Amino acid sequence: MRYALVLNNIEPSAGEIPDEAMASMQAAFVAYADALDQAGVLRSADILAPSDDTSTVRMLGGSMSIQDGPFVEARQMMSGVFVIDVTDRDAALAWAAKCPAATYGAIEVRPVAISYLDGVWQS
Repeated sequence: MRYALVLNNIEPSAGEIPDEAMASMQAAFVAYADALDQAGVLRSADILAPSDDTSTVRMLGGSMSIQDGPFVEARQMMSGVFVIDVTDRDAALAWAAKCPAATYGAIEVRPVAISYLDGVWQS
């Protein structure tokens, strides 16, 4: 069963995290992704750019509206997502607990209802 591990955390300001700490965390994420891959459960992984780079699109009354910046006003923002394919919820929770982001944010574990894979919708 596929699960999305949605990473949520408070976004640091530019320069707030020392370069050494950033390099250490990046190495931890590489090791985590490698472990998921070696276990054969990783389907995709994306770490998102800061929310300041966000654009929100709406189609209201047939007209496109674009808002720069994040739409939601929240302390924690979605910062990335790992999609894994594991046997059950307990396995997904175990992998989420190993995610480096769990040490400074929250990992939302959500079952995937429908996937578009290789040109076919799959449930």
